[in-house]
Amino acid sequence: MIEIKSKREIELMREAGKVLAEVHERAGEKVKPGVSTGELNEYAEGIIRKYGCTPSFLHLYDFPYACCISVNDELIHGFPDFHRILKDGDIVSLDIGTNYHGYHSDATRTWCVGECSDNAKRIVEGAKACFFAGIEKAVPGNYLNDICSTIGAKAEDLGYGVVKDYCGHGIGHEVHMDPDIVNYSMKRKGPKLCAGMTFAIEPMITEGSPDVHTLDNDWTVVTDDHKLCAHYENTILLTDNGPEILSLNV
Repeated sequence: MIEIKSKREIELMREAGKVLAEVHERAGEKVKPGVSTGELNEYAEGIIRKYGCTPSFLHLYDFPYACCISVNDELIHGFPDFHRILKDGDIVSLDIGTNYHGYHSDATRTWCVGECSDNAKRIVEGAKACFFAGIEKAVPGNYLNDICSTIGAKAEDLGYGVVKDYCGHGIGHEVHMDPDIVNYSMKRKGPKLCAGMTFAIEPMITEGSPDVHTLDNDWTVVTDDHKLCAHYENTILLTDNGPEILSLNV
């Protein structure tokens, strides 16, 4: 069942999203050659707590860190590591969640590190473009598949693979709630969209094959062909005036 949020719930999620937007902006400024993914995790967690939130991901399903930080061919759930030093030409995804008085926001940014190749820059911008194409359909009266199929079509138009093993989701008093929001056509309409629904929409695209597997740490997901992948996500609120992005300062 997809929950419709009350005014109070929406305000709590707005606050969680406002903090998360700040975390991403400030952590993104720290992304540069010579910085470790462990440092980025520590820095982001400090900002989360400073602004009165807690990290949504820390201990969620026993995940041991505040942030998922994934580099190059790592799609999601990368472990931060003080020995993992970013270098010129890498791309790095920061997937971060904030919990404000029991309500969550979830967002991901993929960043270029230093001087990146044109291919790296394109896939980073491609994931973002897929998100914004999808949320154009996030309006009351449309159906869930309008979002999903639009994301998939945009990725294919850009020449990227679409990961089918992982997806976006509803969000609110839990990080992961109904519905699952895939990044390709469901071949059916799915639920009708209504104002008050809150979603975490997160295109995940690959430079080559969309097939992925999990590493021996039982968390980190990488592309089978070890080509680049990118991930872009925001928490959105459906309103009668269109989607409101809760985790992005505009």
